[in-house]
Amino acid sequence: MKKRMGSKMLLPLLLAFMMVLSACASGKGNDVTQPTPSNVQNQTNNEKKSTEEGLHSIEDFSNIKTNEGEPINGGTITYGLVSDAPFEGILNYNFSDGIPDARVQTWFDEALLTWDKNYVYTNDGAATYEVSEDGRTFTFTIRDNVNWHDGMPVTAQDWEFAHEVIGHKDYDGSRYGADFTNIEGMVEYREGKADKISGIKVLNDKKLQITYIKSTPSLLTGSIWTYPLAKHIFGGMEVAKMSSSSAVREKPISFGPFKVESIVPGESVVYVKNPDYWRGEPNLDKVVLKVISPTTVVQHLKSGGVDLVDSFPIDQFPDNANMSNVEYLGVVDRAYTYIGFKLGKWDETNKVVVPNSEAKMADVNLRKAMWHAVDNDQVGKRFYHGLRWNATTLIPPSHPEFHDASNPGVTYDVEKANQILDEAGYKKNGEFRTNPDGSELVINFLSMTGGDIAEPLARYYVQSWNAIGLNVNLEMVEFNTFYDRIGRNGKDDPSVDVYQGAWSVGIDVDPTGLYGRDALFNFPRFADEKNDRLLAEGVSEKAFDVATRQAIYKEWQQYMIDEIPVFPTLYRSQIVPVNKRILNYAIGDGTGIYLHELAVSQDNPVVAE
Repeated sequence: MKKRMGSKMLLPLLLAFMMVLSACASGKGNDVTQPTPSNVQNQTNNEKKSTEEGLHSIEDFSNIKTNEGEPINGGTITYGLVSDAPFEGILNYNFSDGIPDARVQTWFDEALLTWDKNYVYTNDGAATYEVSEDGRTFTFTIRDNVNWHDGMPVTAQDWEFAHEVIGHKDYDGSRYGADFTNIEGMVEYREGKADKISGIKVLNDKKLQITYIKSTPSLLTGSIWTYPLAKHIFGGMEVAKMSSSSAVREKPISFGPFKVESIVPGESVVYVKNPDYWRGEPNLDKVVLKVISPTTVVQHLKSGGVDLVDSFPIDQFPDNANMSNVEYLGVVDRAYTYIGFKLGKWDETNKVVVPNSEAKMADVNLRKAMWHAVDNDQVGKRFYHGLRWNATTLIPPSHPEFHDASNPGVTYDVEKANQILDEAGYKKNGEFRTNPDGSELVINFLSMTGGDIAEPLARYYVQSWNAIGLNVNLEMVEFNTFYDRIGRNGKDDPSVDVYQGAWSVGIDVDPTGLYGRDALFNFPRFADEKNDRLLAEGVSEKAFDVATRQAIYKEWQQYMIDEIPVFPTLYRSQIVPVNKRILNYAIGDGTGIYLHELAVSQDNPVVAE
C-alpha cells in the first residue's frame, strides 16, 4: 500500500508506533463501521461525546476546522512534530522514507498530482494527465506557473530525472520497486544495458510521456511517481552522494507553499511563504516547526507554544478532551499497527526477499498461537479509549471498498493458543516451553519508545505471551534505531525475532510495496508463490473489474491470516488539536483545503483558560 504524501509514499513512509504513523517508506481506500472523512459532519461543540465505559468514538469528530473570526494579514504559526526522537533530516521524497521527515516536507514540498476522496488522481494538481486508449501511456503536462523555490521552472526533464535517479544502480533510497519496473525500459536502464529509460519521453519542457508495460488499476490510484528532482541542482552530483548532500539535508527546495529558511538538524525548521506558489500566495508569512516530546505536548498546546501538531497521543485525549483553546479534529487514519515475525533476510545484491525455512519464527503454529494470546479489543479500549480498535486484516478500513469487514481475523483465545502449541510440540519445561526438538526457545521482541504507554503496551504483549509459556525478551529502542534494526537499510538485525511496528498506507490499495518479494519494506521477509500470484492478480488487467479485484484482495487478506508473516493489532484514528485562532485547516483526504489557505484570526495563539 502506498502512502498519502505521494504516489508512492509507503511509508512506506515508516510509521513510528507512538508518533501517529510511524515509517516509510515509499511509500495504497472506508470501513462499514467507521466514517470516512467525507461523511464526518463538522461540529462546533468542542466537547466530545463519550460512549459507555468512558470510551470515545471517531464519529464524534470533524476533520475540518471550524473558522472563528476573520483572517488577518500575514502571521506566524508554530507546528509541533510530536516525537521522542529527532527527525532524520532526509528532506526530499525521492530519498526519504520516514514519517517524521515527511511531516517536515509537507510544508514545502508536494506531489505534482493530487487525488480525490476516493484516492483517484485528478487534474487539479500542479500537473494534469491524459491516458491512452490502452491505458499504458500517460501524458503529463506541468502547469506553466509551477516553479522551484529558486525561481527555476519545474520541467518535464526534472520529472524524468527523478525516475533516472531512482532507477540508477547506485541509488541508495527505498523507492525502486514494482511501480518502477513496470515502466518500459526501466529494468534495462537499471542493469546498465541502456543509457535512457525507453518508456519515458520528454515531449517539451512542460510535457512528459511515460509508457508502462502493463496497464493496471493502480496507475490511477497511486503507483505513478509524482515527485520531480531539480536537475539544475542535482544533475552534476554522483547518484550515491545525493541523499547526503546539502541540497537534501540543509537547503532543500521544492515548489510547495512555503520555503525552507533555516534548519536546526533534527530539532526545528523555519519556513517562509513562497509568494510565487502556483495555487496562489500563502496567507501566512511564516511557519515554525519544532520537535516536541509526547510527554510535554499538552503543556505546549495549552500555553499556545504550538498552534497545531502532527498527531496527539490518543492516551492523553480523555484527560484533555475539553482543552479550552483548541478544537480537536479527527479522522479514520490510513494506518495500522502490527506484530511482525522475522522469516528471512533481504538480499541487497538482487534486491529481493530471501525466506528462511529455519528461522526461529518459521512455524506458523507458533505465530498463530501468539496472535490468539493477545486481546487487541481490550488494548484498544484500555490503552486508547476506543480511538484505536481491534484490527483484523492487512487492508484497513480506510479503504472500505477492499477492506474485508466480514473477516474476524484471529480472535483472542488463550485456550486455543495453548492447544496449538501443545499439538505442535512446544512442550512446557518448567515455566516456559521448549522448541519441538527440546532446545531452549527464547524470543527476542523489539519495540519502539514513544509516549507514556509505549513500554506498558509492549510489556502487555510480553506478559500475554508469557502466559502461554513463551519466554520473550523485550527491548525498547527509539524510532530511527528501530527501523534500522528491522531492515530499512537492507540490513536485518539477526537478533530480532519479533517486532512491533506500524504502517501508514497510501492511496492505492495494492499492498505489493509492503509485502511483495522485491519490497524492501517487507520487513518480515516473507515471500512465496501464492503471495506473488495474488499480488500480481491484484494489479492485473482483470482487476480493472472492481468486483474481481475485491475478490482477489479478499483472498489475499485471508491468506495473510493463514500464513501470519505479521498480524495487525489496531486500526487507528488520527486526532489533531488545533488552536482556535487557526482558520482554513483540515486533515484527511479530499477536503479541497490546502496549506496556502491556512490563516490566523489574531497575532497570538489563544491560551487555555
